[in-house]
Formats: sequence, C-alpha cells, structure tokens
Amino acid sequence: AGAQNGGLLEVLKMLLKDLVQCYKSRPLLTWSVWWALATCGYFQIINYAQPLWETVRSSPDDSVYNGYVETLSTLLGALAALLVGYLPVSWSRWGELALCVLSMLMAVCVFVMDLLKNIWVCYSSYVVFRATYMLLITVVTYQIAASLSMQRYALVFGVNTFGALLLQTLLTVIVVDSSGLNLNVTTQFLIYGGYFAMISVIFLFAGLYRLTSMRGSKEEGLDDVQAESSSSSNNDVTRSM
Repeated sequence: AGAQNGGLLEVLKMLLKDLVQCYKSRPLLTWSVWWALATCGYFQIINYAQPLWETVRSSPDDSVYNGYVETLSTLLGALAALLVGYLPVSWSRWGELALCVLSMLMAVCVFVMDLLKNIWVCYSSYVVFRATYMLLITVVTYQIAASLSMQRYALVFGVNTFGALLLQTLLTVIVVDSSGLNLNVTTQFLIYGGYFAMISVIFLFAGLYRLTSMRGSKEEGLDDVQAESSSSSNNDVTRSM
C-alpha cells in the first residue's frame, strides 16, 4: 500500500509539474482563461434559455419552435467552426482583441434576449450567441493544441473544462440556487450579459498590453540595429584613417 501511495504521489507531482510548465506559456494561459470563463457562461445560457423563452412568449398558445432553434444554432455553430480556418486573421497577434470583440458580441446577444421581450429576437440572438461561441472555442482549442503534445493537450483540456464546470457551479449557487440569491430568470440573464461584458473588458486590456509590448520590442530592436550600424560606420572611419 505504501509503495502504491508513493507511486501515486509521484504521478501527481509529475502531472502538476507538467501543468505548471504548460501554463507558463502566456498565449496558452490566455486561451485557457477564456476557455474556462466563456464555457462557464455558455453552459448557463444554454441551460436557462428555454425558461427565459417561456417568460417571453406572449401567449401559452403560441407555437413553440425551441427544438428547431436548438437544431439551427447547432448547425450554424458547426458551419462557423468549419469556416474559421478560412478567416485571414493572425490569431497569435490579434487573438486577445478578437476574443474581446466577439465576447462583447455574445454579451450583446444575452442582453438582447433578456431586454427586448420578443421571442423571434430571442431566437435570433441565441443562434448568433451559440455560433459565435463555437467559432471561438474552435480557435481556442486549435491554438492550444498546436503548442502542446497530445498528452499535455489532454491534461490542459481536462483542467480547463474542470475550471469551467467549477465556475459554473459557483455561479449557479450564487445566482440561481435557493441558498444564494435565487434570482428570477430575467435577472439572471442580466447578470450573464454583464459576465460576458466583463470577459470582453479583461481581454481588451490583455490585447492592448500585448500590442504595446510588441511595439516596445520592435522599437528596442530598431534601436539595437541603429546602434550596431552606427558602431560599424565608426569602425570603418577609424580604419580608413
């Protein structure tokens, strides 16, 4: 039993060391943070969208198209995921700002679903919301997978998904559960919209910081090149004398 426990501890230590090594990469950490935060909010939206639609419907006798909307949103999301490879975007450079803009689009969709009180607007916003998430999660998983081995990708995938589910549990307890705020569904969606807006702001600052850092690095590189060129010219003059 002692040997088994020792072996288990060694495996856990190795996994933890691998995990720390993975998350030392700033781009990977950035993509992973978005994955966990956005997936948490996405699960909340798809879990509570239909109760929201029930409150928006003008009459109980109205036709219900929820199933069709779910199917359409899944198909369009899959299409968006397929087409993302054709987008002429340098994700390594503009990734954070793209996450910012599209997360804000998701926030707007959630606010529209909640505030406009029109079932067709709700359906349309839901379709756009899901398609946008599926497009982004495809980009995120590709960017993470491209920088890792298969074993490390499986580890990061598991940790990111666990983080998303943990955040979702906390959000549900605070916002939905009777032991928390126990808010009605329309108020919940206001909070979820604010949640995605917060994600957008986080990645706005991350993107601006990255662009500023890249510009600073380029300027330093130009200064070094100019200094080397000046030094070389001075040496040539000295030799000629």
